[in-house]
Amino acid sequence: MVIILPGETKKGEALTPKEIVAELDEYIVGQRNAKRAVAIALRNRWRRQQLAPDLREEVAPKNIIMIGPTGVGKTEIARRLAKMTASPFIKVEASKFTEVGYVGRDVESIIRDLTELGVSLVREERAKQVRAQAEFNARERLLDLLLPTRSTGFSPYSQQPAPEPDASARETRDKLGAWLDDGRLETREVEVDVRESSFPSFEIFSNQGVEEMGVNMKDMLPGLFGGKTRKKKMAVGDAREILIAEETEKLIDQSSVSRDAISRVEQSGIVFLDEIDKIAGRESTHGPDVSRQGVQRDLLPIVEGTTVNTKYGMVRTDHILFVAAGAFHVSKPSDLIPELQGRFPIRVELESLSQDDFQRILREPRHSLTRQYRELLATEGVELRFTDDAVGEIARFAAEVNTKTENIGARRLHTILERLLDDVSFRADDLKGTAVVIDAAYVRAALADVVRDDDLSRYVL
Repeated sequence: MVIILPGETKKGEALTPKEIVAELDEYIVGQRNAKRAVAIALRNRWRRQQLAPDLREEVAPKNIIMIGPTGVGKTEIARRLAKMTASPFIKVEASKFTEVGYVGRDVESIIRDLTELGVSLVREERAKQVRAQAEFNARERLLDLLLPTRSTGFSPYSQQPAPEPDASARETRDKLGAWLDDGRLETREVEVDVRESSFPSFEIFSNQGVEEMGVNMKDMLPGLFGGKTRKKKMAVGDAREILIAEETEKLIDQSSVSRDAISRVEQSGIVFLDEIDKIAGRESTHGPDVSRQGVQRDLLPIVEGTTVNTKYGMVRTDHILFVAAGAFHVSKPSDLIPELQGRFPIRVELESLSQDDFQRILREPRHSLTRQYRELLATEGVELRFTDDAVGEIARFAAEVNTKTENIGARRLHTILERLLDDVSFRADDLKGTAVVIDAAYVRAALADVVRDDDLSRYVL
């Protein structure tokens, strides 16, 4: 998905830092320093592409560590950045990986998963490019199924060209084609060859070990993984989608997709390493710190630049942008091993959200929470309105609960709004055609008792 700024044709890395920050401002409140840092990092990738090839290879990405409590926008900044650039983007939790030799995920699987996403991105783009031709080919195949041609004794191995259909057959086919285009044959049944797999559970194991050996089992044993077909009767409408998918696959050069995907991953891939503070720990000879630092040592070559073997080919990680994030309540960035610290030269501290920030989050973003709830209930014919004083009260309650209990940032607003609108959402079918006004009195009546009771708010809000 590519987000285009109003009135602009530029996208992603071609945007200036100011334009990137302006786009992020439409979705994320505050955190200007973090937005500036990622905007500069993104623009530097475009600048690098303008350099001479020999110098271009020497310019390393400026990886970033975002430091801040949960719910302040760390993940959202990285996610929106990836959408703007249409870049392969993957979010992983560092705590899910373990040191080599222990039970757990191998850090190289990050790059393999990123490559899979890159292949999906390129394949979707190619599918859009060939969609018209695929639809035409599928239409011709449907006509062949609806109007099988009589046997003429012609051999497909003959050196002679196939005989042209007579005028009557062409006229019949044209008429049938017109009916097909008008949708008059959607319920007519046809018999289609459908691929079947005799080993459907293969995908469970595909990313666990087999790929690491550089082996594609689907290529080695095609008969097990969708190589067989069987006849199946279905309506024309259902058959069309299957045939379009088959024709799309035929029109797309898979080797070209793999090459372009690898190039895109290498040049514009983004890895968001969340919870990096969970693997930061001081030197220790026993306990969990050994495994934590083992994960850091395993991550180091990926971040520094290495080559990872995937089923699509070798992927270099030298110019992939790594954005790490963590709350660092217990540990601090300096607890990371020095080599890894050096690979994250940019550090940005995100600010905790205030009551004013909560008010802005409820109103300003393009997909603000109040708008989301309004649109959701509008599907049931209920008009939901939030008064200004209600928004202020919701923000006040969110800030108060965050202060009294765990500070979970903007995520507190989701919890409070669900509690606030619980009755309206449940009775939406009875309220159809009415307007529900949420004012300050409504908010206080719904939330005051819960917020006042500290013990109860810990479990309810």
